[in-house]
Amino acid sequence: MFTTIFYQPIFNALVFLYNTVPDIGIAIILLTVIIKLALWTLNKKALESQKNLSQLQPKIEALKVQYKDDRKLLAEKTMELYKAENINPASSCLPLLIQLPFLWAVFKVFQDGLSNRSLALVYSFIQKPESINPMAFYGFMDLSKPSIPLAIAAGAAQFFATKMLVHTRQPKISTAKDESMATMINKQMMYTMPILTVVIGFTLPGGLSLYWFVTTLLTIAQQYFVLKDIQKKSL
Repeated sequence: MFTTIFYQPIFNALVFLYNTVPDIGIAIILLTVIIKLALWTLNKKALESQKNLSQLQPKIEALKVQYKDDRKLLAEKTMELYKAENINPASSCLPLLIQLPFLWAVFKVFQDGLSNRSLALVYSFIQKPESINPMAFYGFMDLSKPSIPLAIAAGAAQFFATKMLVHTRQPKISTAKDESMATMINKQMMYTMPILTVVIGFTLPGGLSLYWFVTTLLTIAQQYFVLKDIQKKSL
């Protein structure tokens, strides 16, 4: 079911693009743009929810101080605050959870699709190539093998994407201890996630690193426009 509903359509889209522009690198970039546009609304909702939750954080911290000795009452007051502000605390995670099967299919397509083992899954109405040439950008790079430059580029893009979110949603909270803890967690995220991206990228096909690099660049652009729009509305 996973193959039929998720993997096969994405793989066939990649084959169609490869037939149209016979360069797997360009085909991956085009497919990444299409995927990002298809998920634009869900990602936008997740970003808006994250921003709303971050703006509510100072009030939540104030409640934690006020009701620190009564966990039950703290939970009740926190839920009342969410209700009063018309915010669902799970709303930032739900769009991402909905995307998980789709994103896993994308991962498998770029991990396995360049090995030609999946060509039997090409739809009858799409021209099936004899093989997919993994040499991209006019023979400059083999995307079926790990690519150190692409892994580093993906990590750098991830750093800027994470930095943008961290600095945008950094709340001013009630106590120095809480502020110190939040700052430490944010710094860890800003550096740990890009490092993980690079390390993992060293072991994965270059096609997957290319996808991650392009989709992160598009994420940075989306974050810029969505957060700018939220800022305008709050003025």
